[in-house]
Amino acid sequence: MNQGGGAPEASARPSLEQRIQAAKAEIARRLRYVRRHHPEGPFTLAGLAERAGVSKRTLSHAESADGSNLTLETLLKVSYSLGISRDAYFLDEQVFHQVNEELETLRVLRTQRVEGVALRTASHASPGAGHAPPVDRLSGLLQEILASAAKAQNELRDLPAPSGPPASNDDR
Repeated sequence: MNQGGGAPEASARPSLEQRIQAAKAEIARRLRYVRRHHPEGPFTLAGLAERAGVSKRTLSHAESADGSNLTLETLLKVSYSLGISRDAYFLDEQVFHQVNEELETLRVLRTQRVEGVALRTASHASPGAGHAPPVDRLSGLLQEILASAAKAQNELRDLPAPSGPPASNDDR
């Protein structure tokens, strides 16, 4: 233990090179994940490379364990080509999870053949306060709505067909 107040011990913190390699490995993992799990995918290396305007070799190297030839330009081209507007997607774990939740919600909406969603916020805060609900909360609410709608649809399918003529409105 270092008690002299000097520099911290070398083993207490990863070296810069170790941190760089760890970051490249995480970026490569996220890149593979989005290629395989994007709602419009899964994509082959060649398919995503063409869509992003990078070479297959560049993408393959970026996805490799050592992350060689990994550039910010490549990452931004890939995220842009997939409709991901949050630049930190490949760099920040929290952003990565939030965007993946949004992409999963999009996948569910497409599976349910939802063609459009209108969102509005109601707030008792003063106008211009800028207190929009967090994206993850909104995503969760949409998933609950979709699950409820699917359950209701399944229950309606199980109901027996009505017998006899339809009810008349003349009984008023």
